[in-house]
Amino acid sequence: MKASYKAVSASAAVLVVLLLLAEAEVTTAETCSPTELSPCVGAITSSSPPSKLCCSKIKEQKPCLCQYLRNPNLKKFVNTPNARKVATTCGTPFPKC
Repeated sequence: MKASYKAVSASAAVLVVLLLLAEAEVTTAETCSPTELSPCVGAITSSSPPSKLCCSKIKEQKPCLCQYLRNPNLKKFVNTPNARKVATTCGTPFPKC
C-alpha cells in the first residue's frame, strides 16, 4: 500500500508541475518554453538520474533559466536542490542571476 501511495503522490506532483509549466507565461524570448523541460520532471521531483533527453532540453533552455527563476510560478521548481543537481549532472552549471 505504501508503494502505491508513493506512486500516486509522485504522479500527482508531476501533473502539478506540468500544469504549472504549461500555464506559465514566458514573454522575453521566443525560444524560451518551460514546457520543454517536462522530460526533467521525474528527475527534479525524485532522486532518479536525468535522461539524455532531459539533459539536452536543459542545455537548450540554459539561456532561459534566469528568466524562469524570476517567474514565481516556476521558481519553486527550478530553484530546488534536485533541479540544481539535475543541471549539474547534465553538465550545465546553474546560472547566477
